[in-house]
Amino acid sequence: MPNKLMFLLSAVMLLSSGGATAGRFTRYVNPFIGTGAVENSLSGNCYPGATMPFGMVQLSPDTQAAPDWDKASGYDYNDSHLCGFSHTRLSGTGACDLIDLLLMPALSADDDQWSAVDHAKETARPGYYGIMLDTGIKAELTATTRAGIHRYTFPVGKPQFLHIDLDHSAPKTSWNRRIIQSQLRMVGPRTIEGYRIITGWAKLRRVYFHMELSRDISSFTIKDGDKDYGQVPVANGAALKAKVGFDSSEPEKLVVKVSLSTTSIENARLNMECEAPGWDFDDYASKADKCWDELLGRVEAVGKEHDLQKFYTALYHAFIQPNTMSDVSGDYTATDYSTRRMPDGETYYSTFSLWDTFRAAHPLYTIIAPERNAAFVNSMLAHYDAYGYLPIWSLWGQDNYCMIGNHAIPVVVDAVLKNLPGIDPERALNSCVASATINHPGSQFSVWERYGYMPEDIQSQSVSITLEQAFDDWCVAQLARSLGHEEICQRFTKRSQYYRNLYNKHNGFFQARTSDGRWMEPFDPLQYGANGGNPYTEGNAWQYLWYVPHDIDGLVSLMGGRSKFVERLDTFFTLNARSGRKNDNASGFIGQYVHGNEPSHHVAYLYNYVGKPHCAQRMIARICKEMYNTSSSGYAGNDDCGEMSSWFVFSAMGFYPVNPVGGDYSLGSPVLDSVTLNLSNGRKFVIKAYRKSSSGPEVKAMRLNGTPYRKHTLAHSDIMNGGTLEFFL
Repeated sequence: MPNKLMFLLSAVMLLSSGGATAGRFTRYVNPFIGTGAVENSLSGNCYPGATMPFGMVQLSPDTQAAPDWDKASGYDYNDSHLCGFSHTRLSGTGACDLIDLLLMPALSADDDQWSAVDHAKETARPGYYGIMLDTGIKAELTATTRAGIHRYTFPVGKPQFLHIDLDHSAPKTSWNRRIIQSQLRMVGPRTIEGYRIITGWAKLRRVYFHMELSRDISSFTIKDGDKDYGQVPVANGAALKAKVGFDSSEPEKLVVKVSLSTTSIENARLNMECEAPGWDFDDYASKADKCWDELLGRVEAVGKEHDLQKFYTALYHAFIQPNTMSDVSGDYTATDYSTRRMPDGETYYSTFSLWDTFRAAHPLYTIIAPERNAAFVNSMLAHYDAYGYLPIWSLWGQDNYCMIGNHAIPVVVDAVLKNLPGIDPERALNSCVASATINHPGSQFSVWERYGYMPEDIQSQSVSITLEQAFDDWCVAQLARSLGHEEICQRFTKRSQYYRNLYNKHNGFFQARTSDGRWMEPFDPLQYGANGGNPYTEGNAWQYLWYVPHDIDGLVSLMGGRSKFVERLDTFFTLNARSGRKNDNASGFIGQYVHGNEPSHHVAYLYNYVGKPHCAQRMIARICKEMYNTSSSGYAGNDDCGEMSSWFVFSAMGFYPVNPVGGDYSLGSPVLDSVTLNLSNGRKFVIKAYRKSSSGPEVKAMRLNGTPYRKHTLAHSDIMNGGTLEFFL
């Protein structure tokens, strides 16, 4: 059956699965969007499984024996078979990790149990996933924050087995991954516990679990690789698998509850006791749907059906991560591998893909879920307390140093400047200053202040680092100014202008220089990397030309004024030439614009700053239409922990944070007919778009609270004060 037809059949089944009715807003969410590429495109690297908002457990099918870069979530809609259901994963990233504790129901004890995937028999919605396996077993999944709940319905009278795999993970060749130690233990007739300690993208992860089954175990055998231990109650090793048998004369339904912890088996037990004490699968699924519906309902949108599907699925994807890492007790594994405890009532979060999410996801949280973003910031500050500086890319509480800059800084600064409650401003400033002055991998600040730029012969990716660190420094300066620390403000304001030192006025690009001041030659602005080096991170000189969000007027001046700036923008969106091999993350092209990777995301909105808002409106509408759809190939590139989704959420509403710490949003052209933001302060901000049936995306006029509005930006305070913004197209 063709991919698109199968996808439509799966989507139709979303509303009638799992014994629960989809809610007012969850009914628009299709978790299969972004789960599989079509015609060699990127798709989003998302997964369709069950999770709660920002949950620790993300329970989903695995269609790969060892998922890797191109299928980092463990699931690909185009794969023909699945091997089981694992409890943790990353959503939308370009690298794979987690994929912990695989379960697979079966009718035999044979090794390597796989099932064909028939998408017509597969369903998903927020908090629920179900599939009929080719063995005739119906598998259903739901979740609480820290527990996954499985329900397996076996064919009547057939043998009943559950396979447990602690060896399943991303390839051992990735990040030198290896399991240091693991254990499986049967501790009662219906209880199994264990753990695994594993290296990988996160340097060391401890994963403890407590598993309860609704029926007695009749047989329990364990293998460690090629070593068959037979029927034993416990085994230790590095490649453990167990086969659990049940009496086939008993009822055909089996419910399996699995709770996780990063700290101990005892805390995994406590997590289950508090979150999943009962056995009513449908009740858990209904509660998950209700929780998602309430969160998504903070944004009430009206529009065309396919636009609402794109919008609410994007909003759903934005709320999957960061992930809860602390137990119900508040215990969590800190970056120094000690067990620490959050203050009463607070949660520790990890999975911070900050190079991506500082741009739009975290600004979105400040509007829709400010209490969560405050908790995210306090988790970053706890990371700072243990580690000495803020996270770069935090996974399972550890820093993997993926990507450049330190973009926890803008997230922390933005939260303080927007007065999110519960954050200590002085502690926040101290963390930002430390993170912008202490040398660590990829951030040589002594070199930065010595040269006034990053020399490529000392630091690779030098152009991108120079531009992005200049922005981070500007953010530190704003926080210091707001708190009255003028000396700190002046130091970082000066550093924020270092971007100018790599602008080559002779060719009009930011170009790499060596430590003796020479421009690196030869130079090709289309080239992804030059002379064996890589001055640009996942991009080329065209794509990084525009990254000065804190000083757009300065950038316009460098380019020779408004008219020349507009000419360069026009060329950027129309130049289709290529030079050499493009970066693997470059996708979603419009000229040199690459929507599949984050450095381009703000560029269409730059037309607003040089008097060409209609150009911005037309281009934004084109991106919304061409780069997002409701199929499995729904995104133009990796979703990157909700960043690609957050761009669409903002743009569909009609505005976007070009400078994510600037306190305002650049206006575009709404995709939706109306949006009501139900704010945490009890107020409402309403966006309405009035359009004729034949109208294009150009905005003829705007009104804010009934008064004509002629600015191209909207202040954050305008939103939080409540009111109505009207677009006339």
